[in-house]
Amino acid sequence: MNSKWLERHPLTVFLVVTTFGLMVWVGMLLTVWLFLGLFGVDTSYWAMVEALSTAVAAAAVLGAGFVASRELNELSASRHLEVADRLFSELNSAENIAARRWVYQNLPEDPAEGVRTMTPEGQAAVKTVLNSLDRVAFLTQSDWIPEEMIMPWLNPMVVKAWQKLGPYVAYERQRRHEPDYYRTARQLAERCQAWRRIHVAGAEITWVEDAL
Repeated sequence: MNSKWLERHPLTVFLVVTTFGLMVWVGMLLTVWLFLGLFGVDTSYWAMVEALSTAVAAAAVLGAGFVASRELNELSASRHLEVADRLFSELNSAENIAARRWVYQNLPEDPAEGVRTMTPEGQAAVKTVLNSLDRVAFLTQSDWIPEEMIMPWLNPMVVKAWQKLGPYVAYERQRRHEPDYYRTARQLAERCQAWRRIHVAGAEITWVEDAL
């Protein structure tokens, strides 16, 4: 009997294993009952079967609950790692790194001036960074991943990008009369700023020339 046959007939395997287990269990109980009888212990075989079976069933339920809990924890950890990997890939792609570098080095502080004088290259860089923040906000919503797993390496990139782009988003939101313009990106930035104030006390964003 090979593994492929077992995979194709799971119900048969279940019935065989269950029947075999039942026969072994009944045989063990009969052996115990006969053994007790040799020492003069007078007990009903069926009463003993009922009592011990109930105890074993309760233990099996507890054991199954423990195994299920472990499996759920492993699935959760696997999902968290998958989300973290997608976040890392998103923020550290060559395209996003180049776009953030352009924003850090070339974006004017005044949004009105920046929007008026921005080149197509600059527009593409700004949209790339904002769309990336939106995607990160989506992947981290509704507690899909614990903050302590991602915030230590995520928050510097988000906070630095938002320090440059936040005024532009506010300017465009007002100019377009769109209160939901990049709302999730703004909420992500606020979460990162709040986390940074608590866990990286005194840290400030410093802009340096020719940074790596």
